[in-house]
Amino acid sequence: MKIVIPGGSGALGTLLDRTLTAAGHQVVVLTRRPRRANEVGWDGRTLGRWTAEVDGSDAVVNLAGRSVNCRYTEENRRAMWDSRIDSTQILGAAVAGARRPPAVWLQMSTATVYAHRHDAPNDEQDGLLGGQEPDAPASWRYSVDLARAWEDTQARADTPDTRKVALRTAVVLGPERGGAFDALSWLARLGVGGPIAGGTQYVSWIHAHDFARAVEFLIAREDLTGPVNLAAPDPLPQRAFMHALRTAWGMPVALPATRWMAELGAFTLRSESELLLKSRRVTPTRLLDAGFAFDHPYWAGAARTLVRQLRGH
Repeated sequence: MKIVIPGGSGALGTLLDRTLTAAGHQVVVLTRRPRRANEVGWDGRTLGRWTAEVDGSDAVVNLAGRSVNCRYTEENRRAMWDSRIDSTQILGAAVAGARRPPAVWLQMSTATVYAHRHDAPNDEQDGLLGGQEPDAPASWRYSVDLARAWEDTQARADTPDTRKVALRTAVVLGPERGGAFDALSWLARLGVGGPIAGGTQYVSWIHAHDFARAVEFLIAREDLTGPVNLAAPDPLPQRAFMHALRTAWGMPVALPATRWMAELGAFTLRSESELLLKSRRVTPTRLLDAGFAFDHPYWAGAARTLVRQLRGH
């Protein structure tokens, strides 16, 4: 198949490119700064010569969007919003205008769309969408509004001949240097990876290998449309999550952090405490019901595997 990946020059896109190419597919990456032979330029806002790659392709996997790992200043909020909404709108226009539109359009989304909760997991059918939780700060509403607008933009695109799937993705953990797992590992190895604000907030995650496999699975499954949770079936409280990671690194010491310490740390790192404090308890019901088998379903085993892989880099 020919698979087009807008916004595919980052870590996730590189992973998908490598995985899909190894499986025998032709991959074209749309990026603002093309460097490799299979990369084509686009700006994520306007139609251009890149639309010829979409026309006649078999699948599109849109990963475009500015990282949320930043302070939510007005400027950064606008950049996060525009990079997601504009790229999704213009991709929808390209698909709608194609003489031979792709059979499927997988659109990146986020598990942040779900409510901050501890009592029960959120799946695609019974999950609660966020934004109204009485125990969540009002500042968290922005992330939910953005996630919902992102999905709504894809849903509104007039593409009747193209199946559409929204990938409600938990934090993707891979062994690359500088990634999320690398950052968490530094906390664990330095002895500061203890419970944050009590550690009862849930962490949902997915191994990068399973993320890539799930994308390939969803491209092939012609019966699946709408939102699909890309998260391992083992969300667990932050306290237990970090304990398993420290165990994998052989670090017995764990200093806890209060809520204000988390706020201060996030400010120092130019990030948002929501990434640490929101309880994301998400389960992949639709993937499991469709027969997808995770290679890394449980965090303790996944953490050991990732530590070995990171040490090998």
